[in-house]
Amino acid sequence: MLCVQLLEEFVNHIEELKQLDERIQRKVEKLEQQCHREAKEFAHKVQDLQRSNQVAFQHFQELDEHISYVATKVCHLGDQLEGVNTPRQRAVEAQRLMTYFNEFLDGELRSDVFNNPDKIKEAADIIQKLHLIAQELPFDRFSDVKAKIASKYHDLERQLIQEFTAAQRRGEIGRMREVAAVLLHFKGAYVRKDVFEDIAILCQRVNKQVGEVFCSPETVMAKLIQSIFENKIQAHVKERLDETRNSDVEQYLKNLYDLYTRTTALAAKLSDFNLGSDKHTFLSKLIKNIFSCYLESYIDMERQYLQNRSGMILQRYYDSKNHQKRPVGTGSIQELKERIRQRTNLPLGHSIDTHGETFLSQEVVVNLLQETRHAFERCNKLSDPADLPKNAFSIFLLLVEYLCVDHIDYALEIGLSAIPSADAKNANLYFLDVVQQANTIFHLFDKQFNDHLMPLISSSPKLTECLHKKKEVIEQMEVKLDTGIDRTLNCMIGQMKHILATEQKKTDFKPEDENNVMIQYTTACSKVCAYVSKQVERVRRSMDGKNVDTVLTELGVRFHRLIHEHLQQFSYSSMGGMLAICDVAEYRRSAKDFRVPLVLQLFDTLHALCNLLVVAPDNLKQVCSGEQLTNLDRNLLHAFVQLRVDYRSARLGRHFS
Repeated sequence: MLCVQLLEEFVNHIEELKQLDERIQRKVEKLEQQCHREAKEFAHKVQDLQRSNQVAFQHFQELDEHISYVATKVCHLGDQLEGVNTPRQRAVEAQRLMTYFNEFLDGELRSDVFNNPDKIKEAADIIQKLHLIAQELPFDRFSDVKAKIASKYHDLERQLIQEFTAAQRRGEIGRMREVAAVLLHFKGAYVRKDVFEDIAILCQRVNKQVGEVFCSPETVMAKLIQSIFENKIQAHVKERLDETRNSDVEQYLKNLYDLYTRTTALAAKLSDFNLGSDKHTFLSKLIKNIFSCYLESYIDMERQYLQNRSGMILQRYYDSKNHQKRPVGTGSIQELKERIRQRTNLPLGHSIDTHGETFLSQEVVVNLLQETRHAFERCNKLSDPADLPKNAFSIFLLLVEYLCVDHIDYALEIGLSAIPSADAKNANLYFLDVVQQANTIFHLFDKQFNDHLMPLISSSPKLTECLHKKKEVIEQMEVKLDTGIDRTLNCMIGQMKHILATEQKKTDFKPEDENNVMIQYTTACSKVCAYVSKQVERVRRSMDGKNVDTVLTELGVRFHRLIHEHLQQFSYSSMGGMLAICDVAEYRRSAKDFRVPLVLQLFDTLHALCNLLVVAPDNLKQVCSGEQLTNLDRNLLHAFVQLRVDYRSARLGRHFS
């Protein structure tokens, strides 16, 4: 019975739960339907809002474009109004100034502005403008009115100074500032065209007044000088430098040097005033603030200008000679040929005919050295002390490049190429002219090195670099000079050899008629001596110092060797031997022109050797034992005796057996 009741109870509860579930399910479905419906409605509202927002944005863009259009019109209208108003204002101002000018012209100042002390500021503005106008008027027609305006100008300036002084004594800082603002525009203090002189005079005059008026005169003077540097000097420097910086570098560098020099000189004068305890640092900072932007790029502009200027000087010279510079390369076949030719005198190709042109110019050298000297001067003044040696060295390298390499070394290369081979006939030897001019240029180069570069680098590590570079350049050119001189001497000897070969006859020393010889020396000897005399003189003109003796010694030794070998080509009769002695005596006379003891000694010995050609056979041994021949090789003496025609017949060889 109990189980049945429990079962019925369970069934009833299950049924109730089913009904409850159905009710909840219906409610959920109803809520879901309501949610879907509201979601659709919200989506429609969002879409409507988006469309409304898009329409509003389009309206906003149209409004913005319209506002921009209106603003453009307003600006254009404003410009037009300003274009109309500005000339009108200027015309009104001009009419007003003309009215005041007429009062000065009439000599009666009727306007209240000039008579009312309370309007001194307005009067100051008017008188400044009238003063500027008066300066442009011709003196002869407007001298009176100009004097009146100037008088009023200085009178107002004096009144303002007095007002400033009074305000200072009363401690009215605001009034002092107001009066100072008006006084700032007065230029009465600067009465000369030279700004730096004006400033020095102004400060000298004001310094005394400041000491009498102010309780801290050093502060006031420092402020005044600071104002002068930051306004007057800086504006003057900027105006002078900016007008040439991009258009005329040469003038820019000159102006920079001049302005910096004069500014530092002015600072030195101003340092005599009481400007506080650290016045030198104060003045240095003022100078640095003005010039720092120019000094930072100075050395780059200096080097660029020097490169362009030096290149132009050289190109202008070569253009005047109608000369196209030849490339001078290294490591080429041409250089190999040149080296072989230098050492062997083989005719490897044709020498260049320079028509006597050395391609060295004193004018070019002077211009290059002058430009470099100016660069050194500017470098010394405008470079930071720490950068001075480095900057000076960079300028020196440009001098080496354009003067030593592009001009002197190039001329030496051309000169070497123009030297003919040793066997050339009637050769024109212009290389000695190159040597002469190169020596002169070396002296000028060395003088500038010592006078203008050394003081800038003498106490820095750059000194060693400079000396090494100078030595390297000079040694390289000396090698070429030595090579050219050696080859020129070879040409001289070759020319003498050519004269001897064409003029000396075998019959000169073995005449057919021994009793009818009328000449003192042979034609060949005469022409050789004349040629030698000219060449000795050329060497003296071309060289200087010990170089003269060195070259003449070498030429004399070669000259002696040539004559010695030449005489050994002939046989000598008794009269021929006498003529040979006469020739050697003439050669010896030419050797005296060398003024070299060794050369004269060689010809003395040769003269003694020639005596062997004429001495009696029985006296040969005695002559060979003489002072001049006793130290000579017996084979050499024997060789000379063998040149006698009677060598075999007189059995002269037994004297050397």
